[in-house]
Amino acid sequence: MGAEVIKLEKVHGGDPTRNEMNDVDGSYSLYFLQLNANKKSITLDMKDPAGKEILTKLLADADIFVENIGPGDVEKLGFGWDEVHKINPKCIMASLKGFNKGSRFAHVKAFEPVAQCAGGAASTTGWNDGTHDQPTQSGAALGDSNTGMHLLIGILAALVQRQHTGEGCYVYQSMQNAVLNLCRIKLRDQLILDNLGELSYYACYPGYKWGKAIPRAENAEGGLVLGWCYRAKGWETDPNAYVYIVIQQSQKGFENFCNAMGFQDWLTDPKFATANARDEHKAEVYKRVEEYTMQYDKYTLTSELGAKGVPVGPVLDWNELENDPDLNSDGTIVTIDQGDARGNFKTIGIPCTFSNFTPEYKRAPKLGENNEEILKGLGYTDAQIADLKAKEVIGCNDGVKADLVKA
Repeated sequence: MGAEVIKLEKVHGGDPTRNEMNDVDGSYSLYFLQLNANKKSITLDMKDPAGKEILTKLLADADIFVENIGPGDVEKLGFGWDEVHKINPKCIMASLKGFNKGSRFAHVKAFEPVAQCAGGAASTTGWNDGTHDQPTQSGAALGDSNTGMHLLIGILAALVQRQHTGEGCYVYQSMQNAVLNLCRIKLRDQLILDNLGELSYYACYPGYKWGKAIPRAENAEGGLVLGWCYRAKGWETDPNAYVYIVIQQSQKGFENFCNAMGFQDWLTDPKFATANARDEHKAEVYKRVEEYTMQYDKYTLTSELGAKGVPVGPVLDWNELENDPDLNSDGTIVTIDQGDARGNFKTIGIPCTFSNFTPEYKRAPKLGENNEEILKGLGYTDAQIADLKAKEVIGCNDGVKADLVKA
């Protein structure tokens, strides 16, 4: 979004993700490249007094200091909120951890599936019967990317606040809370279950033996509308030849659906004419709709049913998304030249668009590529930089990672 972002890394290997699952010799992993495009890299030993001095100078001019290391580690290094605030009262500090401050699990390191489990996503994802009825994590990064986005919301709010107060603040975001927020309607469902003892709009209704907690959502839409994923033409050989169709509760929406599908008899059939009746006869709804959808491919279904006012969408696999002509032309999927053995790689661009700003996408930095540039900007001479290299101050920092952002 136009910010200057400086990534702090250890010099001997840097960010471990530089080499995780790497498929091209002479370059870095796609995981690293996609998440670190446009950043600058400086290697720094923040345990060394000279390294602490460099970080202190960087913080003195930073708008934002973001850290995502182990619980309590940044404080042990001497760069907790109190210290950062003394160095630069205008600087906004942001921390991303697994659990809330004060939580009985605050000391626990968290990864993507840990957050999905602790935040209520896994217990409500999956199926309620069969051999794979266990809690299931989503393929979407609900714990990682979602938490980063929530943290960004807090950072942007803090920037606006600083415009009024002139002072920075400390923004703390837990992965558990970020997942909880995305699952907020599940709390609604739990409260309704507490009150009524059943949830008629869940896929497992009727006939489900209700317990104390809400069950898995299966493929239901999550609200009062009746949504499901249906097989489309070619499903026998293509595991993603499916389409998702929503039958709206409103009379107009239901009429649109029936007219589009040729199900006009449902408009007067007491088994389907009302939303409550459709909940009682879900299996019959699913069966007849799928008999229709299996006649057409998912793209035709989406185009034609959508034109008739039916909420519908194709299940797109990642080969289709990677090569989607619309997404590759409108800035959603961008191609970046890394300039080494990797050559071009694709990544997801900024997901929103601006009327007066077009992002410029640059390659990810080589390890420590910007050491001299950044240090000279702080007033260090060539001789001092050479001395820091010799002493490995711009060296190993035991895997500590942080970002300094200059807005």
